[in-house]
Order: sequence, then C-alpha cells, then structure tokens
Amino acid sequence: MRRILIGCFVLLSLGASAQSRDNVIDEVIWVVGDEAILRSDVETARIEALQQGQRWDGDPYCVIPEQLAIQKLFLHQAAIDSVEVSDADVFRKVDSEINNNIMSVGSREKLEEYIGMSISQYRERLYNLLRDREMVQEVQRGLVEHIKVTPAQVRRYFREMPEDSIPFVPTRVECQIITRDPVVPQEEIDRVKDELRSYTERINSGSAQFSTLALLYSEDKESAKNGGELGFANRGDYVPEFSNVAFNLTDPKAVSKIVETEYGFHIIQLIEKRGDMINCRHILLKPRVTMEALQQCINDLDTISDEIRRGVYTFDESTAIVSSDKDTRNNRGLLYNRMMGSSKFEMKDLPVEVARAVAGLQVGEISKPFIMNSKGKEVVAIAKLKSRVNGHRATMTDDYQELQDVVVGKLSEEKLESWIREKQQATYVRINEDWKNCEFQYPGWIK
Repeated sequence: MRRILIGCFVLLSLGASAQSRDNVIDEVIWVVGDEAILRSDVETARIEALQQGQRWDGDPYCVIPEQLAIQKLFLHQAAIDSVEVSDADVFRKVDSEINNNIMSVGSREKLEEYIGMSISQYRERLYNLLRDREMVQEVQRGLVEHIKVTPAQVRRYFREMPEDSIPFVPTRVECQIITRDPVVPQEEIDRVKDELRSYTERINSGSAQFSTLALLYSEDKESAKNGGELGFANRGDYVPEFSNVAFNLTDPKAVSKIVETEYGFHIIQLIEKRGDMINCRHILLKPRVTMEALQQCINDLDTISDEIRRGVYTFDESTAIVSSDKDTRNNRGLLYNRMMGSSKFEMKDLPVEVARAVAGLQVGEISKPFIMNSKGKEVVAIAKLKSRVNGHRATMTDDYQELQDVVVGKLSEEKLESWIREKQQATYVRINEDWKNCEFQYPGWIK
C-alpha cells in the first residue's frame, strides 16, 4: 500500500536525544479535531526516522504532519467505536522492544544514555505509541474485514493488467522431516544438574547474583546478555514444563527447582508479576552431545532411509514411529510455515540445513542424513522433498489465493483512502499558515 495509509506512523525506534528535543522551539502547527500536533512532535519523529534510515517521498515537514494527522483520524474513530486493545499484549510488545534495544546497544545503562530518559519513562512512552498503533489497526481491520471478491472479479482484474505487472510467485517447496535426538549419557545429565545446583547455592548464600551467573554461564545467549531476563510473557509463551514452574513462583528471591525442557535444563527466578503475565530470568544449560552419539543417529537414519527407499515402509509411516520432532511427528513429518500459514516454503525460509539437503533432490526423493540445529541443540535428520512448484507468473489455475489476496489488498487500500477523505471533510482541521505550502497526499486538509 502507499505510504501513510496502513503504517499510520508509529515510532518504535530508539528515541531522539533529549538535547535534540530541547533545541526545538515548540508551537502548535496542526489541530485535528481536538488534538494538537506540535512542532516538537514532527521534529522528534523526523530524527527518530532518520535513525532508522527512513527516507521520504517529499518534504518530511509535509509528510510527517500528514502521517500524524491521519493517525489522529483513526484514533478519533477508535474513541467513537470504543475500541479496546489488550494491555497484556501491548506490554509484551513493549518489553520485547526494550529487550531488543538493550541487546542492540549492550546494556540498560547505554540505552538510557542513548534515548535520554530512564527505562521506566521509555516503557511508558512505548506503551502509548504501541497502544495507539494497535487501536489504529483495529479500526482499519473493522473497515475492511467484510471486503470479499469473487473469482470473476479476480479474473477481470488480472485480465486488464499488463503481463509484466502480474505478481511473480517464487519457487516454493514442501518438505517432510524425520529427526533423531542423540542419546545423552546419564553422567552428562548429572554434570549439568550439579552445575545448576552449585549456581543455586551461590545465589542463596548471597555470594553471587542470579543475573551475573546468567550473563556468565547461561547457554540462552540472547537472554544471557540481559542477565537471563526474558521480559513479560503469558503462560502460553513458554513450553508447558517451563510455565508450570515459572508461573508458580511467588518469592522474587527464590530460585526454582531444576526444570527440564526440550531446550535443556533451567533454573528460574521470578522478577515481577503483572496480572496474568510474569517477568522472570533463567539460566539454561545444555548437555553436551558427543560425535559418537551423533554418528550413531546418522547410522540409524541411514538404515531407515534405505528401508523407505526399498518400500519396507513409507516415509509417512516411519515418521510417527521413529521421529523425535514432536512438532512434525503427528503430521507425517511435514514442516509448517507459520509466516505463510501453510506447508509451502520459499527456499530462503527453510531451516538452512534442510534447504541445503533438499536443494538437489527430485520430488519424492529422500536426502542423506545430516546434522541440524533444532531448538538450540544438535539433532540428526533426513528430509523428503514432497513437492516443488518452480517460480512463475501467477495464474488463476495455480495461484488463485495469491491473486485473490492482491485484489483484496487493492480494494482494502481504496476503502481506507476513501474513508480518510470522508473523515477529513467531517473533522475540524486547522493548519498553521507556515505549514500549508505542501503537496499533501490527501488535499482535503485545507478547506
């Protein structure tokens, strides 16, 4: 869609520095309904967008105020419609954004220095921005949710389109997979548990902080950078074994028992509870796998793949019996692409080891065993190329869904543009004389 329309200009980047904001002489430059847009709003938005590498089609001092004004039109409609968004969902996105920014700059202290405000102030600011974005998107969804198209409409739309403008559908494949977890000796499991117990003893005795040990030793490298902190999450955001322990913690000073999950072994410490959400930190250790154990899995899968090729049993049948991957075991090993909502993948979206294994296969062929990373640990797998559709210009026969989505997107864009123009006419708008000399995307601001 064109600029402004769907984005509605919500800033999620690191904030502008306090010094930059202080240098702006503030004034009201637009009024939309009963909401003011300040010069400082525009200047802060411009600086933040530049930090993200954004550029504008036109003068930013024309584009940005219009983006902010469009957002206010949608927010005004949200208030009329009593649109509500989940605070829990917003807070989860806020904490995710803050954690990502902390990891980008290296520490909480560096982030506070960069943005010119405390983390608590930044959290409040992000909450307001993200809440507004969610409300805008809810209004937009309500405006376009009933748009439907018929096959005849789709056919007519693409019949009138130049051939070189018809969408190109990249090569897509479907893959099935069987994995085997290497056997970990009991003495290695005992070693990991003993190490975690030693951490617990050091924390309980006061000789070490949980966050320090997480930074030094946790094998969850992303959370380790933040002292093991995971950010606010709902129960369903974690695997059941982790949630069952984490959500039953009540004392922020206590350390949980050792928890085993598919990722390894953990100890957990509660930081804060907020309604149905918790923020906790953890230390993850993974048992080490020997090359001998991996080679045994390779030998096992070599045998299994040979038997499948000889017709002793099918790939589908063997998946339910021998595969260790619980996500695909009951689906005949079929990998699922959550981004597309289907089992079809572009090659670039497959796990890199799987893409490499199936790249030279014909449909129906099975790869040789290969080692891959699954949920942070090494496993051995074989893959079958179930289907491949080579890249091509979309056709009604093979790609109706993609073509239908294009038409629905076009009609949705037209609907929202029409709504903005109607809302302009029904809303009081005043623009400072110095800010009127612009070529706006929607000329109806000046009446």
